[in-house]
Amino acid sequence: MDALDHWTPRFECGTCDELFSTDWELDEHDANEHYGPTHYCEESDCGRGFWTQQDAREHMDDEGHWRVHYCDDCDRGFQNENNLRMHMNSRTHRGQRFPCPFCGAAFTTASGATHHVETGSCPKARNINRENLHTFIDERDTSGIITNKQIGWHTNDNESFVAGEASWNGHAYECYLCRRNFKTLRSLNQHLDSPAHKQKIYHCFGRGCGKEFPTLAALFGHLESESCGATRFESVQQNVANVFSGRALTFR
Repeated sequence: MDALDHWTPRFECGTCDELFSTDWELDEHDANEHYGPTHYCEESDCGRGFWTQQDAREHMDDEGHWRVHYCDDCDRGFQNENNLRMHMNSRTHRGQRFPCPFCGAAFTTASGATHHVETGSCPKARNINRENLHTFIDERDTSGIITNKQIGWHTNDNESFVAGEASWNGHAYECYLCRRNFKTLRSLNQHLDSPAHKQKIYHCFGRGCGKEFPTLAALFGHLESESCGATRFESVQQNVANVFSGRALTFR
């Protein structure tokens, strides 16, 4: 049976049901037919795949293929320019240099500090929330750079939704507004208490963008990513400082 390969197949592929005599043959089949490489050369004209990050790194080092999106300080390559930019704007390179104007807690980005205040998490600014922060911003953003001009809030915009056991659908706790499922009732109520179903009161001023956001932190996070080219990361940080000091917005 060894000589003529007459062994009965004993290992079945869970994806295509093909049979194999040994587990290593099954593993090789899965790798070649179903999973494929998970790490790729960063050079767009190459795109060669590798099974491990180490193999990909060695290839890109040998061929000089990843210096296009590469952090010299960290000796680390990135798949595209946006990923590299996000890395350069992370805590690794920027530290925590943006303080909360009320309690002094340090944050890496302006959006992080804004979320801290906007959600009422600041121990010295418990009275500030999404609604009164918007009123404060709207009064200073007279030309509507980031705020959506409106007559007033929708009547249900400031209401709190609370779900009970009746939200159980037999499999999970279901949001009656968006039909999203949650494993626990607590998770569902956290979702309902979030801005997920709130009115979108801010907008991006980038040319051709037009994205709208329910919170100021979400808008600042979008602008910090520089994904639409509306402004620079540094400009966002400066304008959040302007917001909390009562000065005018000066995005550029």
